[in-house]
Amino acid sequence: MDDRNMTLTCYNDTHGYGWRHVDLFVHDAEGREVEWVHWQVAADGPEAADAATAEVEPLLRRTSSWRHGVSASGMDYWVADAEWRQA
Repeated sequence: MDDRNMTLTCYNDTHGYGWRHVDLFVHDAEGREVEWVHWQVAADGPEAADAATAEVEPLLRRTSSWRHGVSASGMDYWVADAEWRQA
């Protein structure tokens, strides 16, 4: 995918919004977001994100460990690098 990179992001719905999902972000070489899509998951966190991704996008694979962060509002989130498998 030339000089673009992809990351997966999943969350812990700390605030009870009901937004259980995984985001797939595509960034250009300068780090700007150029594409974005998300799909729902049954539970919070990395394990649920991995399971849902395997079902929804079986050719998408995580290529790094999940990296934990906490948003300014106190919500836990995790980010991991990803790429499309060659068919």
